[in-house]
Amino acid sequence: MTARQKRLISSGSTFEQQIGYSRAVVVGEWVFVSGTTGFDYAAMTISDDVVAQAEQCLKNIEAALRDAGAGLNDVVRVTYVLPDGDDFEPCWPVLRKYFGEVRPAAMMISAGLADPRMKIEIEVTALRAAAA
Repeated sequence: MTARQKRLISSGSTFEQQIGYSRAVVVGEWVFVSGTTGFDYAAMTISDDVVAQAEQCLKNIEAALRDAGAGLNDVVRVTYVLPDGDDFEPCWPVLRKYFGEVRPAAMMISAGLADPRMKIEIEVTALRAAAA
């Protein structure tokens, strides 16, 4: 794939079709994963618990990265968005579980999300190992 070619990856989420975006976009060795929430896309359900949502977000991201030929170890940047900033610290053990060794550049933003059931949304950028 040349740097100008892009490959679109879908999770099968109904949101992608309704809104008009891809779960991830691959351009060259870069993988850009859209903001991903804690929905279980197979069942289209979401937990009420922010920590469970964080875990599901990362499982969804991991699946998108896998489809892109990458993995969590390739993540170089992560952005966390939470409507309630006080919910961030309880998520830290889950985030450390997935990124503790990877240690990507990161930031957290407190802002509203599209659905009031959503308590966290995570976006990542990865550089596939072949390019490292």
